[in-house]
Amino acid sequence: MSTNLNIASINTWINTDKKPFIISGPCSAESYDQLYVTSKELKSIGIEIIRAGVWKPRTRPGTFEGNGEKALKWIKKIKNELDVKFAVEVANPNHVKLCLHYGIDILWIGARTTVNPFSIQEIAESLQGSDIPILVKNPINPDLSLWIGALERLNKVGLKKIGAIHRGFSTPDKTKYRYAPMWKIAIDLKSSFPNLPIVCDPSHICGNREMIYDISQKALDLGYEGLIIESHIDPENAWSDAKQQVTPISLKEIISNLKIKKKIEKNQNHKILLEDLRESIDSVDKDLIGVLEKRFNLVKKIAEFKENQDLTVFQVKRWNEIFESRKKWSTKKNLDTSFIEELYKLIHIASIKSQTEILNKK
Repeated sequence: MSTNLNIASINTWINTDKKPFIISGPCSAESYDQLYVTSKELKSIGIEIIRAGVWKPRTRPGTFEGNGEKALKWIKKIKNELDVKFAVEVANPNHVKLCLHYGIDILWIGARTTVNPFSIQEIAESLQGSDIPILVKNPINPDLSLWIGALERLNKVGLKKIGAIHRGFSTPDKTKYRYAPMWKIAIDLKSSFPNLPIVCDPSHICGNREMIYDISQKALDLGYEGLIIESHIDPENAWSDAKQQVTPISLKEIISNLKIKKKIEKNQNHKILLEDLRESIDSVDKDLIGVLEKRFNLVKKIAEFKENQDLTVFQVKRWNEIFESRKKWSTKKNLDTSFIEELYKLIHIASIKSQTEILNKK
């Protein structure tokens, strides 16, 4: 069960005149020169918020885990010289304390931290009384409740400048992405909290720079407020996540090619047409519900027949017949067969559940 979030308007803490707003910078702050040159080039293309990895949560020890407080000193100097803002990831109260001390402008909580409510609570309590904006990445695993819970914990200590970062999810299935987008989870989050700003992290979703434009455009098409994209002056020689970082020049090209979509139709004639189409969809959906009602009434009759004949609820042959025949029918109608397959999995599982409940009652 979700609660309402008391969220400050995003335009009170980020310049939303530029749509979408972009946060960009290197995965890791490797050296002062690398961070300075990257930041300077990013500012020259209009980026006002620089991201920088100060602490890097690595899977195994012995690899580069960030420059810590030393990097924060570089950031403070660069902030003053270039007049830019910085966003940094925090994973514990000590990180928070240091970031506040060095004047970091925006914090974010990483996916590995979001999975742990104890860590989130400690970070929330360490931020109590501050007014710093904080973004929460989705947890590594596809668990919407954990994501919402992290946002709620921050909100409950009085933080109002909060938002979410969609960076994709780990799955056992092999996909072309580093982390599967699973857009539905982010859409469900936005549906639950319409005022919550959501930023897409195409760098981590993709895992390679070639797909960053496509994922960025997809996020904007879904109404995301912004993007956080990793950029490095020399990506090929980056100390971490080399394949997914882009040069500032490449980032400029990506941004220039993005198409910004309107969230609300303002043209009255177009608005009327859109409403007519939506009414037509509502009518079709009513028909779909009616058809499903008829189908489940037939399922009840099948359950009674199986009961009389002492047949098992699950029939493998019938299961296979349904999927093969429905895929053929969908092909003839030019429908996505993978969608139809998933749809009928849900329908057939619900049918089995309905039959089982009927038999158990008897």
